[in-house]
Amino acid sequence: MKKSRQPTINDVAREAGVSKKTVSRVINRSPLLNEETRAKVEAVIARLGYVPNPQARALALRRNFLIGVVHDNPNAQTVLRVQRGILEVLRGTEFELVVRPVDRGSPTMLEDVRAFLERQRLFGVVLLPPISENDALAELCDSIGCRYVRMGSAQLDDPDHMVASNDREAVKEAVTYLIEMGHRHIGLVQGPHGFRSAMERRAGFEDALEAAGIPHPKSLVADGNYTFDSGFQAGVRLLDLLPRPTAIFCSNDEMAAGVLHVARQRGLDVPGDLSILGFDDTTLAAHIWPPLTTVRWPVSSMARSAALKLVGGLDGDAVEEPSMFLSTLIRRASVAPPRG
Repeated sequence: MKKSRQPTINDVAREAGVSKKTVSRVINRSPLLNEETRAKVEAVIARLGYVPNPQARALALRRNFLIGVVHDNPNAQTVLRVQRGILEVLRGTEFELVVRPVDRGSPTMLEDVRAFLERQRLFGVVLLPPISENDALAELCDSIGCRYVRMGSAQLDDPDHMVASNDREAVKEAVTYLIEMGHRHIGLVQGPHGFRSAMERRAGFEDALEAAGIPHPKSLVADGNYTFDSGFQAGVRLLDLLPRPTAIFCSNDEMAAGVLHVARQRGLDVPGDLSILGFDDTTLAAHIWPPLTTVRWPVSSMARSAALKLVGGLDGDAVEEPSMFLSTLIRRASVAPPRG
């Protein structure tokens, strides 16, 4: 008995009365389609029992259906939220996600990333901060024909290759809230040196104090590296000061949790004796006690947009996805007016 021929993308296009390019867009969930066309093509795919052949398509594209995330980020929560955002876009498509940590301090970082991209033949890659701030890395992706999108806390590239947040303005608004609550002696736990996010968030902090005419001595600034332990150590240093600050802004929630732990150890009431403000709005922020007032960083939305910029333009068409995302202040129970 002769085996029936498997339907092809040409069969689907002919039956639906559309081009192969349109069928490809439907398969890859491109946003560049109206719902009527999408529904018509999906109905034909279901009726014919067409199953795309990713190996054949990968050969035609000279790329695998893989989206990469390359990062050197000490905050595991950030990396996890980026993955979730990207996977929302990839669900139901032929694409899969691969994640590659790197060491930004290594003299062979660029060579290591090149080897990874060429070995995996990635369709595209999302670069996380702080390595996304490395122009040479973006130029490397471009030189080998790998699509890329850079995530960051400021505009680093043209809109097709960038998703960014307004960290400086968001932190200024958050610290202004502390000032409006009556705080004048405010500590800062800043992020790691070399991170653009740390620079932008410190600048927003300083903008708020300057606008209010509040001096800020260096003694009220402590270094951190976006981890709980660094927040704990920064909290020890700031809470050893006399007088100690009545409020502390931390450049991410992990460090804010570390400061809160020190305050608890010392018998301080939060927010009665000390107000604490974070940045990110990770799940941690709502689960600790008291729940943390923080700036919501829209990292999952940024990751979704980054993925759409990569896979939505599969057939070479530009995708209209936003490049700038606004962070917002989330008011919870860790901030109150200072005593007296």
